[in-house]
Amino acid sequence: MSVRKVILSVAALGCVAYGGVVGYLTHFDHETAPNLGTHSPTLGNPTALAAFNVIREARCDYCHARNTDLPFYFHVPVANQLMQRDLDQGLRHFRIEPVIEAFQNGTVPSEEQLARIEEVVRQNRMPPTLYLLMHWHAHMSQAQRDALLAWIADERRAHYATPGVSAQFAVEPVQPIPETLPVDDSKVALGQRLFFDKQLSGNGTLNCASCHGLDRGGVDGRVTALGINDQHGPINVPTVYDAVFNQSQFWNGRAATLADQAAGPVMNPLEMGSHDWGQVADALKQDPTYVAAFQAAFGSDDITKDRITAAIAEYEKTLITPDSRFDRYLKGDTQALNAQEKNGYALFKSVGCSGCHTGVSLGGQAFEVMGLEGNYFADRGGKVTDADEGRYTVTHSDDDRERFKVPNLRNIALTAPYFHDGSVKTLEQAVREMARYQTPDHDLSDHDVADIVAFLQTLTGTYQGRMLTDAAQ
Repeated sequence: MSVRKVILSVAALGCVAYGGVVGYLTHFDHETAPNLGTHSPTLGNPTALAAFNVIREARCDYCHARNTDLPFYFHVPVANQLMQRDLDQGLRHFRIEPVIEAFQNGTVPSEEQLARIEEVVRQNRMPPTLYLLMHWHAHMSQAQRDALLAWIADERRAHYATPGVSAQFAVEPVQPIPETLPVDDSKVALGQRLFFDKQLSGNGTLNCASCHGLDRGGVDGRVTALGINDQHGPINVPTVYDAVFNQSQFWNGRAATLADQAAGPVMNPLEMGSHDWGQVADALKQDPTYVAAFQAAFGSDDITKDRITAAIAEYEKTLITPDSRFDRYLKGDTQALNAQEKNGYALFKSVGCSGCHTGVSLGGQAFEVMGLEGNYFADRGGKVTDADEGRYTVTHSDDDRERFKVPNLRNIALTAPYFHDGSVKTLEQAVREMARYQTPDHDLSDHDVADIVAFLQTLTGTYQGRMLTDAAQ
């Protein structure tokens, strides 16, 4: 047999083997894919069903879910090492299990989950090319991508659009802040008084506003907090403005509610430095006007930790900042933004910022790894502290190491320095570093940075009817 025939024979056998493997994988992919079950409400929703079928066909769960039955090559030496890296990165970037469960149960995915899926669909980044070499059927056509986007639009329009938003912006990843939220006025009045009361601190020198200045964007302007006896805390102060929209509080999300958050600093020895809630309550009980205020707010004059923090939380619900220029734009005033600011918003979405900074507060809806696309801490230098461990300090799961609550971007022009470690002084630098460490588009031009910054500056809102820069206690 000639050399040419041998080569052709080997090539033919290779093609047959390759085709056979692809055929086997296609069968395996379909047989082991997630299913809805016979009673899933998604079966009666054509838009949602079409989106689920795209995710099922692409087998997003292979790299974005744990405990999935993986194809045979995941267990082959060498290939296993390559695939394990992809799996680790997939789990680090996004978890698809809650989305699949939402389809199965007919519930609503979170704003962040919708935004992350929209981001990769619009950027045409998934499924990856290497994966498609073995899973031909997983290639997403434009019709399939459109099906996902149509489902996302439906979910946003039905569940997340703010009343008053213009119809053309009802499906945007960012929504205008509502003008008001329902609150209990008597608790608000009590909570406001407590927010500014220095009796809550151990030596009577600090109050909540010491770190969360309402005339300073809801922060203190420091790299890290300055607490009792001039002690420096380990982490940058998040803004109290619009914190009500966060799904959890603190950078590591250790507080599930505003009331839980309000309890933390009072007893923290580095912050307000009180030692006993009973002592705090006893001090307040000495004031008859406080006793009357608790009676009015709670129907009883008993003063307790839970009632103190509940009142502060009720007050903090009023610390929302609607009516920014960007909000007016989303409500239909197309002249509220200039051309540069509109382009900045378009870039904010196309670069991928809106994949995490979503919802009315442009953040606070999820946790994200600091350094998703690059080693932030190695480049920053210095010791990695407990504060740098992020969500891990709460869950003790390696998946959550260096993962932080996505910060709220409302009024971001007023809340420097930036990041959990307060290491970035300017908004321009923050945009550059976020692009570098959190998005696939590692480098932005000076023009793009300027446009995104211009957009971010439109997010400064109003408090009590005045622009926040003019708001005072």
